[in-house]
Amino acid sequence: MSTSYTDLAGPTMRAVVQQRFGGPEVLEVAQVPRPAPLPTEVLVRVHAAGVNPVDWKTRAGSGMAGVLGAPPFVLGWDVSGVVEEVGFGVTTLAVGDEVYGMPWFPRAAGAYAEFVTAPARQFARKPRTLSHPEAAAVPLAALTAWQILFDTADLRSGQRVLVHAAAGGVGHFAVQLAKHRGATVIATASAHRHDWLRDIGADECVDYTTTRFEQAVSGVDVVVDLIGDAHDTSLRSLSVLRPGGLLVAVPGGVSAALSDAARGREVRVSPFLVEPDGTALTAIAGIIDGGALGVELQEVYPLGDVAAAHHAGETDRTRGKLVLDLTK
Repeated sequence: MSTSYTDLAGPTMRAVVQQRFGGPEVLEVAQVPRPAPLPTEVLVRVHAAGVNPVDWKTRAGSGMAGVLGAPPFVLGWDVSGVVEEVGFGVTTLAVGDEVYGMPWFPRAAGAYAEFVTAPARQFARKPRTLSHPEAAAVPLAALTAWQILFDTADLRSGQRVLVHAAAGGVGHFAVQLAKHRGATVIATASAHRHDWLRDIGADECVDYTTTRFEQAVSGVDVVVDLIGDAHDTSLRSLSVLRPGGLLVAVPGGVSAALSDAARGREVRVSPFLVEPDGTALTAIAGIIDGGALGVELQEVYPLGDVAAAHHAGETDRTRGKLVLDLTK
């Protein structure tokens, strides 16, 4: 979205625009041109948009800033809303369908706006049992957990999974999805999160503030590392893996040092970046509606409080997800 937003001759919409990289204060609500769907695309009226770590990292100049380029642009990838218009060739969705998705990632989706356009097959029908704010909390985080556990790690029933930062957005979905697959789930989180994590499926919890996890955990098949090189979490995690086990390093990827250390221990490491996947979102919706996967919302903010949402995400240790309500 490399536009100056000065041509407002056609239909417009509210959106959160940033003109420069910086802190939450650079986010402002403005009128911008409303998009129109191309063939195979749908126009979705956004009811709610999820707020993710990649959003505030990109706002500050890291994250996906290298993909989006210099501001101005509209942040956001998680959306839940209603199909307003369908482009030529769309057969899977119709006007009036309630949908959710993570379109275009890592390219700009502009989800912090009243309307988005994207290929129809990057969306799925919203889980029937969720509100729009709840559904907007799902796509990026749940797809990340799904693609790590099932597509990358090929998780099987009976295996042992260690989830770092288990109380966060991706983490709480990873705990539940791994348990749903029949795995034994070990979660790292501060002690006051342990009862909740056990309620949603964790078999064991480790308080990282008092215990070094590598002294309490062993024989793990898959490590879902949502922390990265901070506190040497990735390197320390190698020691808990069984021979042939897999560490999926999400935030920082796989450094040369990590790759060398893994080879020396006869374990595997993999980088990861989530991809849009309407088919997986359909499967996730079925699990949600079946009652086996819950969504934790820490707070829902009106669009005008987007800076507060970013501030909360950057400075607090959230339980679950933060969401923007586009109807307010």
